[in-house]
Amino acid sequence: MQELPFFTPDERLDLLSLYRKLLNSIDNSIDEETIDKLKLHLTQAIQSNKLGRNNFNMNPIIRNLRTAVIVSKEIGMKGSCLISIMLHEVVKYGLLSMEQVKTNYGEEVATIIKGLVKTNKIYKKSAAVESENFRNLLLSFAEDMRVILVMIADRVNIMRNIRDTPNIEDRTQVAQEAAYLYAPLAHKLGLYSLKSELEDLSLKYLDTKTYYDIRDKLNQTKASRDRYIASFIAPIKENLEKAGFKFEIKGRTKSIHSIWNKIQRQETPFENIYDLFAIRIILDSEPDKEKQECWQVYSIVTDMYQPNPNRLRDWLSIPKSNGYESLHITVMGPEGRWVEVQIRTERMDAIAERGLAAHWRYKGVKGESGLDDWLNSVREALESQESDSLEVMDQFKMDLYEDEVFVFTPKGDLFKLRKGSTVLDFAFQIHTNVGAQCVGARVNGKHAQLKQVLKNGDQVEIITSSTQTPKLDWLTIVTTSKARSKIRQALKEIEAKQYNYAKETLERKLKNRKLEYDEPVMNRLVRKSGFKTITEFYQKIADNTLDINVVIERYAEELKRENDPHADITYRSAEGYNLQKQIGSQQPDEDELVIDKDLKGLDYSLAKCCNPIYGDKIFGFVSVYGGVKIHRMDCPNAKHMRKRFGYRFVKARWAGKSVGKHYPITLRVVGHDDIGIVTNITSIISKEEDATLRSIRIDSNDGLFSGMITIMISNKSKLNALIKKIEGVKGVKAVTR
Repeated sequence: MQELPFFTPDERLDLLSLYRKLLNSIDNSIDEETIDKLKLHLTQAIQSNKLGRNNFNMNPIIRNLRTAVIVSKEIGMKGSCLISIMLHEVVKYGLLSMEQVKTNYGEEVATIIKGLVKTNKIYKKSAAVESENFRNLLLSFAEDMRVILVMIADRVNIMRNIRDTPNIEDRTQVAQEAAYLYAPLAHKLGLYSLKSELEDLSLKYLDTKTYYDIRDKLNQTKASRDRYIASFIAPIKENLEKAGFKFEIKGRTKSIHSIWNKIQRQETPFENIYDLFAIRIILDSEPDKEKQECWQVYSIVTDMYQPNPNRLRDWLSIPKSNGYESLHITVMGPEGRWVEVQIRTERMDAIAERGLAAHWRYKGVKGESGLDDWLNSVREALESQESDSLEVMDQFKMDLYEDEVFVFTPKGDLFKLRKGSTVLDFAFQIHTNVGAQCVGARVNGKHAQLKQVLKNGDQVEIITSSTQTPKLDWLTIVTTSKARSKIRQALKEIEAKQYNYAKETLERKLKNRKLEYDEPVMNRLVRKSGFKTITEFYQKIADNTLDINVVIERYAEELKRENDPHADITYRSAEGYNLQKQIGSQQPDEDELVIDKDLKGLDYSLAKCCNPIYGDKIFGFVSVYGGVKIHRMDCPNAKHMRKRFGYRFVKARWAGKSVGKHYPITLRVVGHDDIGIVTNITSIISKEEDATLRSIRIDSNDGLFSGMITIMISNKSKLNALIKKIEGVKGVKAVTR
């Protein structure tokens, strides 16, 4: 790579070293012509001086090279993934378009870059993702599994290189996020080595003293531990060789974070933790003999050392959903110490070390490991989730951390669910319709309720009824995202059907009584009856807790009051309206209401649906209670009101001056999600002599923000001038009233 001032002297050395490492690891997955194009685009990007450093002052090219090396060497993804890592910053800063990426590097690279650019935007303002952006981050992950792999590698890269940063606050945030999001993700995808490293580094940055205390104690006991492992392995090795196995045995010390977890969980000091290490036996087996030979080794080990039957983990017969296969046993070694022994083949070990990428390479089929099912459930939960972002985050984290249970149908079909799943979760896992009509189950031949928690190996037969429908309390029974989202969706559909049915029934009965359906009258009746929403009102009719005949009688009374001509005479008295002749082109016999600050004897108010302001073209609308509502001519409700109640319209205009009178106005501002844009807008409003900021609410999404700003201002001309000033703020795209 060409040396440029963009790099410091140390970074130039790193650049050459990392470049060679990457070239040596790509295994011919990128041809020389593509490498040359990649060099050219990166060089042009560097020369543009647009590539920025992150919160830790990391050079973007060096950072991406390090991430690419991790993805290539430690995860095993090549080709498109590596190109995407090197180019996504170039695309993010607009130095290369997505069309150019597709033309030069192909559709696959463009897809991965799209996901990486999205996640980078989420991290733009802060080193760690904020909870309100969590849903967007997960959706980016869920679009393409490779985006998750790259983001995990990038987080490992950052964590390895921020030990000496002065930016302690951001380092703390990044370390916390590595612990609660990226380490569990790495675990879910089978990247156990990277998962352990992320956890250890998080502990190192968040609780430095504890980390170094455990590390020092491990170092002090290393010699005796090594001697013990050697004495434990020797007889196993001898017997395996006699049996004719080709194998390798490794001793592995538990990670510092795992030891700390055990200390916390068991409330015991370090000295009382005996299973500080595990032994891994890796067999060189033929594909068709893998399981058989693993169980033979199990037999040899358990003949020598007493096993703990409660600690047998058989992931040979039923692999984990991320493809992990292994046989774990805990045996009593010399000196009465428990030792975990892991038995697996070379293929299984590759999948365990490199997770998803190795699984694809061996199986040759995407999704074979069951991770596609998991991602689909993530997508469904995110797309239909109505709760706030923190609830989404909690649900997602539970899905990551929980162990799996394996449940069978009566026909022997296997389903994997998260630990703690109920009969109802299982029903929805089979099919949405099965879940919606579930009334119970037979678990291992015995009748079970919907809320019964399932255990490993349970055989479950779901019992359904065509008359069953989802209930609101089901949300407290289920634990999986899929079941929760499907129940919410079904409840919405039921509510909509009941609403429509109740409304149609009411309108039909009114028609039979020769009563016209008048929506404003009905809305008033709903309010008088104490209902907050009309949906709640119709729901009560649908479930027969509100007598529809009583409703019709009350409605008839309201309608009679509405149409009583004597009431109109009272409301339209001369004293009440003080109508004046319109000046100018007004017809001689037409009345006009003149709105003035000195107007007395008239009960009028400004309509909240359109918030008229001095200077707007207006009209008056006589309400059934005798007052007059002042609306703008372009009020969104004007057309409907004129069509249904034209007789209640009163012509109106402003008179006098607006001095001393201020009106509430809400403006909707849309613009680019930039750090200083809100400050600039509020600054302009505060400088206006005749305008006061009352409230402001901002929502941001996908690089755009939408703000609702309420101000107090005296007249339309000043409002128009203020709108023009706000429109002139850099980044503002539109201002509407």
